[in-house]
Amino acid sequence: MDTLSLLMDGFAAALTPVNLLFALAGVILGTAVGVLPGIGPAMAVALLLPLTFGMETSSALIMFAGIYYGGMYGGSTTSILLNTPGESATVITAIEGHKMAKAGRAAQALATAAIGSFVAGTIGTALLVTVAPIVVKFAVSLGAPSYFAIMVLALVTVTAVLGSSKIRGFAALGLGLAIGLVGMDPVSGQQRLTFGFAPLVDGLDIVVVAVAIFAIGEALWIAAHLRSNPARTIPVGAPWMGKEDWKRSWKPWLRGTAFGFPFGALPAGGAEVPTFLSYVTEKKLSKHPEEFGHGAIEGVAGPEAANNASAAGTLTPMLALGLPTNATAAVMLAFLTMKGIQPGPLLFENEPDLVWALIASLFIGNTLLLLINLPLAPLWAKLLKIPRPYLYAGILFFATLGAFSVNMQVADLWLLLIIGLLGFALRRFGLPVLPLILGVIIGPMAENQLRKTFQLSAGNINGLWSEPLAVGIYILIAVLLLLPVLISVIRRARSKDSILTAGLSEGGEITEDEVEQFDAATAAKHKAEGKHGRSTGTERDES
Repeated sequence: MDTLSLLMDGFAAALTPVNLLFALAGVILGTAVGVLPGIGPAMAVALLLPLTFGMETSSALIMFAGIYYGGMYGGSTTSILLNTPGESATVITAIEGHKMAKAGRAAQALATAAIGSFVAGTIGTALLVTVAPIVVKFAVSLGAPSYFAIMVLALVTVTAVLGSSKIRGFAALGLGLAIGLVGMDPVSGQQRLTFGFAPLVDGLDIVVVAVAIFAIGEALWIAAHLRSNPARTIPVGAPWMGKEDWKRSWKPWLRGTAFGFPFGALPAGGAEVPTFLSYVTEKKLSKHPEEFGHGAIEGVAGPEAANNASAAGTLTPMLALGLPTNATAAVMLAFLTMKGIQPGPLLFENEPDLVWALIASLFIGNTLLLLINLPLAPLWAKLLKIPRPYLYAGILFFATLGAFSVNMQVADLWLLLIIGLLGFALRRFGLPVLPLILGVIIGPMAENQLRKTFQLSAGNINGLWSEPLAVGIYILIAVLLLLPVLISVIRRARSKDSILTAGLSEGGEITEDEVEQFDAATAAKHKAEGKHGRSTGTERDES
C-alpha cells in the first residue's frame, strides 16, 4: 500500500503541465532519433546533458526517460520501412517487418510494433514498480565487499558478452577504467594520468566523454563510410490491424514481455538477446511457420515487445543499485551524478519524489508514444530524407557547443576531439562502446568500494570475500569466464574423437601426422572464425 501511495504522489508530480510538456518533448525527440539510423537515444541524451544544467532534475530525467522509450519505438519504423534498423535491438524486427512492407503490409507491421511496444512497456513498468523496492530493501543490507563484487560482475559480464571478441571487450573496459582514473587520487591527493596538464587535475567530465564517444565518434564514422544519398522511403497508409492480425499478435506480445524484462535487468542483458529469443520462440510456436522469412506478423510483434520490456527492466538496476546495463542508462546515471545525487539503494529513500515521478512518467510517456506513433508513422519516414552531411554537421555543432558550455574551457574542446577520435577508433576496430562508458562511470565507484573494503579489513585481501553474497558473485564470475573455454575444449576433443573413431571403424590406423594435421586444421578454422568475428563486429558498428 505504501508503494501505491508513493506511485500516486509520483503521478501528481508527473502530471503537472511542465513535466507533461517535457515528457511529450522527450517521446517525440526519442522517436525521431530512433527513426534516424545511427542516432540512438544514448547520443541524444548525451547531447542534451549540457542543456539541463538549469533545469529541474525531475523534469530533465522525465525527458530523458521519454527519449529512451521513444528510441525503442522509433527504431522499428526504419527496420520495417527501409530494412535499416535505427537501433541494434530492432535488427530482428527488420527480418519480418521489411518483408511485410514489401508485400504491402507495412501498416499492419507498424501497428503491431507500436501496440506491442505499448503493452510490453506498460507491463514492464508495472513490474518495475513491484520489483525495484524489493531490490532496494535487499541492497541496503549489503556491505562494501558485496557492492564491489556486484560492480565487478556488471563490468565483467557486459564486457564478456558484448562484441565479437572478449579481448576487444576487455580492451574497451581497460580504456574506460583508465579514463576514470584521470585526475586526483581521492585519498592521497596524488595526481594520476594528468601528464602535467592542469585541466585534467579535476578529472575528465563525464559529459565531455559521453558526447565525444557517442556523437563525435559516430559522426566521424558515418562521414568516413556512408554517402549522403537520401534513403528511399516506402509510402504507408494509416496503421491498422485486422481481426486475424490481432489474434496472431497478442500472445507474442505477452511472450516477448516475459523475455524482455528479466534480460533488461541483468548486467549483461540488453535488448538484443531477448528479441532474438522471442523471434526463435515465435517461429517454433507459430501455426504458420512457412510465413517466417516471408513476412510473419508474429516475427514483428514478439521481438518489439521484448525490446520495450527490456527498456523497463534496464531501469530496475539503475534506480535500485546505481548500476547501468546499457549506454543510455549510463548517461542518465551520469546526469544524476552531475546533479550531486548519489545513485544506489539510498536513492529511493533520499529522493523518493524524484524516483516515483520518473516511474509515473514512464506510464504517461508510454501512452503518449502509442498516440504519436500510430498516426505519424508516415511522417517519421520522411525524416530519413534529410541528407547526412546536414544531419551530422548539426550533430557536430551541438556536440561542440554542449561540451564547451560545461566548463567554458577551450581545453574541453581538445579533449572532445581526442576522445571523439578514440570513439572512431573503437568503431573502426570493432571494440564495443558500452564497456568503455561503464568503465568511466562505474570505475571510480568500484574504486571507492574497494578502498572501503580494505579499510574495514585492515588491508587484508580476505576482506574481498568476507560476505556470503560476494563469494557467490565471484564464483559466478569465474563460471562465466571459464565456461566458454571449457565448452571449446570439450568440442575440440569430441571432434578429434569422432575422427579417430571414423578412422578405426574403417579398419585404418591413425598416425601422429594425421593428428597433427587435424590440430593444424582446427587452429586454422579458429583463426578464420576470429577474422570473421572481427569483420562482423565492424559491420555491426557500421550499421
